[in-house]
Amino acid sequence: MQLPDAEQLLALLIEKIRPDVTGNTAIVGIHTGGAWLAERIHRALEITTPGGVLDISFYRDDYSKIGLHPQVRPSQLPFDVENSHIILVDDVLYTGRTVRAAVNELFDYGRPTCIDLAVLVDRGGRELPVAARYIGAVLALPENSMLELRQSDDGRLSLDLRSLATD
Repeated sequence: MQLPDAEQLLALLIEKIRPDVTGNTAIVGIHTGGAWLAERIHRALEITTPGGVLDISFYRDDYSKIGLHPQVRPSQLPFDVENSHIILVDDVLYTGRTVRAAVNELFDYGRPTCIDLAVLVDRGGRELPVAARYIGAVLALPENSMLELRQSDDGRLSLDLRSLATD
């Protein structure tokens, strides 16, 4: 399957977000891929509020099944969440569970005016009622696959589709 160019999708995503940026907009990326995207979106849109990063490891509902990720990092929200317009950024929207965990964590920091979701790719397969407002591309992918955003040493983004082993 030919995957779209991640850099082109990011440029499209930035242009979709641009008209809705206000003085109280904050960009928050979900670690890891969402954080890479959020940093680039923040810079391209010249948003004055500092950008944030969430590591949702402790908020996942599958924590007991998969355990703690070995590289848990603290979340960084260097702005007042209370009454902010937050654009939450993730690389791939699938079941909605990652987004649910991120929203739970955001509310631990305060009550934003609103939270909009921006994703590079929406692959369908939702298990929770989550929808993105800003989407780079919608892709129909096999259920037994994983779509991963990668960043090379020079900062270039690419998408990689892997087949998951089935028992």
